[in-house]
Amino acid sequence: MAKQNVAEQFVDILVRAGVQRLYGVVGDSLNPVVDAIRRTRDIDWIQVRHEEVAAFAAGAEAQITGRLTACAGSCGPGNLHLINGLYDAHRSMAPVLALASHIPSSEIGLGYFQETHPDRLFSECSHYSELISNPKQMPRLVQTAIQHAVGQGGVSVVSLPGDIASEPAPEKAWETALVTSRPTVRPGDAEIDALVRMIDAADRVTLFCGSGTAGAHAEVMQFAERVKSPVGHALRGKEWIQYDNPFDVGMSGLLGYGAAYEATHECDLLILLGTDFPYNAFLPDDVSIVQVDVRPERLGRRSTLDLAVWGDVRETLRCITPRVRAKTDRRFLDRMLKKHADSLEGVVKAYTRKVEKHVPIHPEYVASVLDELADDDAVFTVDTGMCNVWAARYISPNGRRRIIGSFSHGSMANALPQAIGAQFTDRSRQVISMSGDGGFTMLMGDFLTLVQYDLPVKIVLFNNSSLSMVELEMLVAGLPSYGTTNRNPDFAAIARAAGAYGVRVEKPKQLAGALKDAFKHKGPALVDVVTDPNALSIPPKISREMVSGFALSAGKIVLDGGVGRMLQMARSNLRNVPRP
Repeated sequence: MAKQNVAEQFVDILVRAGVQRLYGVVGDSLNPVVDAIRRTRDIDWIQVRHEEVAAFAAGAEAQITGRLTACAGSCGPGNLHLINGLYDAHRSMAPVLALASHIPSSEIGLGYFQETHPDRLFSECSHYSELISNPKQMPRLVQTAIQHAVGQGGVSVVSLPGDIASEPAPEKAWETALVTSRPTVRPGDAEIDALVRMIDAADRVTLFCGSGTAGAHAEVMQFAERVKSPVGHALRGKEWIQYDNPFDVGMSGLLGYGAAYEATHECDLLILLGTDFPYNAFLPDDVSIVQVDVRPERLGRRSTLDLAVWGDVRETLRCITPRVRAKTDRRFLDRMLKKHADSLEGVVKAYTRKVEKHVPIHPEYVASVLDELADDDAVFTVDTGMCNVWAARYISPNGRRRIIGSFSHGSMANALPQAIGAQFTDRSRQVISMSGDGGFTMLMGDFLTLVQYDLPVKIVLFNNSSLSMVELEMLVAGLPSYGTTNRNPDFAAIARAAGAYGVRVEKPKQLAGALKDAFKHKGPALVDVVTDPNALSIPPKISREMVSGFALSAGKIVLDGGVGRMLQMARSNLRNVPRP
């Protein structure tokens, strides 16, 4: 049997860790690894057109599957292109191993062509970033990188010079059993006892939930019922907690709606569950606050805590729910449910008048129709900017759908690359990219990746010929909009020229039929929807503090607009409120 080289051993370790694809762009220093993949049956090389797309795609696949994924870039500029997507994956706690191939090892530090220092460059967006400078570091260094990515949730980077990759792997290499899943974390007894005492002593408890409530929907609902608590959520908590939730009071933050803000400020105990909600100006400073998180470094970095609980949400709630006294007073909960329903009634009216006749098309209408027509287990990838607003307000979670975006890093152009990674996990599952024209055009070259692999991603392009979120920020700051207008082509014609399905929609009556036809198409499809760039309402009074830190509760209505089927849910929940 021929002796393995370092590149072949690297690929074998990836396979053993469950990695099925390596996303990237080929290049000289990367060639030994790509060739090893060519000769390995259990892993595929996915050729993208830009390395940033490779990192975004790997991050999305990791979020969908919960498994380790991988991406790669050749030396210098090649792996530098990975960095934005890796930042997003790292901040989303997606386990990704990035291979940054490097210049010849004998030339490092001598200003060689394309020289960078990737082991330094990626340190801020990874848990682990190290250089293989000697074959004897194999396989332990790669195994250590995997343990960091999986165990801590995030990115690891391995820098590998091309000449080292071609050298023989060490004989009798030490291989360990790889960690491929994370354990649950139970809080200590002292913290559980203290939390139970605080809950029993509180009259009004509110839960505010983030992405850390994934897999804990039943436990959150059981606990909320026991203590009669309103349940609000951050944007990343929406897909996990909003559905089948009779305690729902909406979302807080700049994109927020409903009564979540009031519920978090009018309680006497606020429990933050699995959320690193960044806008501390929306959190109260005059109520008792408990934070529960599996990442201890996140505890207390947004607000002053009365109790910090290190543990995952599901295990924590399983520990405390049987122990807390059941509350019988529903007055606070019922008042918040009514506020929530009343708030949604008000914002819906503005966008329900003759919306089916409005030209240019209201983007709210597009999102609402999309929500109705999409599959019950669809994956939505959402561009940063106004598409975040429409997804937050209109896409209805149900426990089976997924909603993925650059919700923590806030990068443009994420939706199309993330759709690529999501679709590779299951070609039969509907994947819909909610793309803005600004984000789509930034990485539009990888539309060709959809065509090359015949990936049936459906791109719904909200085309308002502007960077409208930036324009809104300028208006709120009292500045005239400048540099925000895009001169766009007919994107549907471009899609057809590339060999995909493309249709342009300019009138509301065309929309539903166009979406249905695109969804029926077996391959990639793009629906170019011309939307109204002036679809926002601005509150009559805006403060400078609101611009800099979203500090006022009035910030909730900066993006005031419809909320889709959430109103129906809020009305339904009101049936539980006792009538006098």
